[in-house]
Amino acid sequence: MTDARVFATPAGVALGPLDAIADGAARNYVLQLRAGRFHGFVVRRSSAAWGYVDRCPHAGVPLAQRLDDYLTPKRDLIACSWHGALFRVEDGLCVGGPCAGARLTGWPVAVVDGMLVTAQPVHGA
Repeated sequence: MTDARVFATPAGVALGPLDAIADGAARNYVLQLRAGRFHGFVVRRSSAAWGYVDRCPHAGVPLAQRLDDYLTPKRDLIACSWHGALFRVEDGLCVGGPCAGARLTGWPVAVVDGMLVTAQPVHGA
């Protein structure tokens, strides 16, 4: 194993129950893989979940300065706490701040029988 940072995960890694993330909240995940360490986060809304690599497209740093603090106070957007960039939850598009028009790197996740698991990337989406 290595401490190098990786930006993708294999499909089928169990992350735990979806209920471990409060509805309307986000949670950080760090996975130690053979190739290195992966940092990502998942946003939950009801029974849906969106995953992203924890890396701001503007500065290349993790988005949250405090653990699991990825959303605006209204919980309607993802926010980079370093420079104020704002991203849509549904597709990671930056809608405000220094990287407007850029996107967060998606981290494919799925909910299977109430469990959150890593998924295959969707090509052509």
